[in-house]
Amino acid sequence: MATTKTPSSRQRLDSAKDSLTNAFTSETFLYVVKRLLQALLTLLLASALSFSIIQLAPGDYLDTWRQNPQIAPETLDALTARFGLDRPPVEQYFRWLTQIITRGDFGYSFKYLRPVTELLWERIPNTLLLSFSSLILTWAVAIPLGIISAVRQNTTLDKFLRTLSYMGQGFPSFITALLFLFLAQRLSPLFPVGGMTSIYHNELTPFGKVVDIAWHMILPTLALSITSFAGLQRITRGELLDVLRQDYIQTARAKGLPENRVIYVHALRNAINPLITILGFEFAGLLSGAFIAEFFFNWPGLGRLILDAVRSQDIYLVMVSLMMGAVMLIIGNLLADLLLKSIDPRIKLANLK
Repeated sequence: MATTKTPSSRQRLDSAKDSLTNAFTSETFLYVVKRLLQALLTLLLASALSFSIIQLAPGDYLDTWRQNPQIAPETLDALTARFGLDRPPVEQYFRWLTQIITRGDFGYSFKYLRPVTELLWERIPNTLLLSFSSLILTWAVAIPLGIISAVRQNTTLDKFLRTLSYMGQGFPSFITALLFLFLAQRLSPLFPVGGMTSIYHNELTPFGKVVDIAWHMILPTLALSITSFAGLQRITRGELLDVLRQDYIQTARAKGLPENRVIYVHALRNAINPLITILGFEFAGLLSGAFIAEFFFNWPGLGRLILDAVRSQDIYLVMVSLMMGAVMLIIGNLLADLLLKSIDPRIKLANLK
């Protein structure tokens, strides 16, 4: 009777060591490390440029305080020293950068007198909830309609869908938000006019709270999705049409492959690369793309907070919001590259710029 030998501890250790060595020397790992090192330099340059541009604006946060005769000059001097506004801009920047590196402290908000990270973490979940809902709805609707439009090219259905996409792209986001806001007022109380929750939200059950928030999300999500949906549908249609005209698609049809397999396995797989790149950019806009809907529907997200910070020259709150946008852009592009590599093995990460 044959017996199987179990690997010894030494063999298991060598196997684990080889696996780790292969992982840390793989093309993907080296590419990610390279991109992260480039990202650090990019963020440093972006922070310096952003701080310089903010300093070009005349005045500072205390300008409105100085116009109030009831505030004593001594109080203004104390606040100026407390906020560090009496120091040169270069010194302000390097003090802010040093405290980030040494203590992870991104500064205090002048207006709210609280750490800017606390303020942002309170608003980020609300913005992400709205943005992710819009992203999922947009892609879930636009991709299938783009495929249908390409497969039914020049039919009545295709012409209708193209007209729909032209109309969607023709409406700016703020016009769409205004129309939905007008619709909410006309159909009240069918749709809430604004806000994230109802006045009786705290009295509801956990499931009722989820339904209440989802109810308030309907119109802002639609307002965010329409313009993006129209553009994505047209891109999907155009990319799929280009692939369907290729010789290998005609060859696949000539071999008798089912049409669904030709479209969804062969054609769509090769047409999806540009869409993945777009997805990377949409990921970068998750924190900022919902600004208009947040403003019109009084959604408690980052949009209104950052707008107030820009108006009042709340420097460190503006700086951290800009850095978050830069970080999301870097992460979105990196994820798009890795997805492209995983979907299309022909792509070499070293050739991606």
